[in-house]
Amino acid sequence: MAKLHANTSLNQLRSRYRLVIMNDDTYEEVVTFKLSRLSVYVMFSSIFVILVSLTVALIVFTPLKEYLPGYGTQHSRRELQVLKMKADSLEQSMRYKDQYLQNFKRVLVGDVGTRLDTTVIKVPKEPTIKE
Repeated sequence: MAKLHANTSLNQLRSRYRLVIMNDDTYEEVVTFKLSRLSVYVMFSSIFVILVSLTVALIVFTPLKEYLPGYGTQHSRRELQVLKMKADSLEQSMRYKDQYLQNFKRVLVGDVGTRLDTTVIKVPKEPTIKE
């Protein structure tokens, strides 16, 4: 039963059809094509493969590839790394400056919380020697 179904599907793909393009005013046949479903599938598949190949070739072999995210020249990558390092150092210097200004404001206001640099050491008393 399955073989019969496969055979009829193959026959349907190979059966020939006629495509006629006619002039609407004069009903004259302009072009006539004899096609099968298989030839139409092959033609559309070939066109699809060719278009995809041309698009990929256009992107790979032209400067259009630089517009793709994550792809660029080595020079632009180095430039990006240098700019990132500069931005990080600027951000760090801004943090230091903000901390300095906050401390300066606290000193001007008088809100200086002093911390002792020393810790309390418990020294045992010396025993007195009785003579």
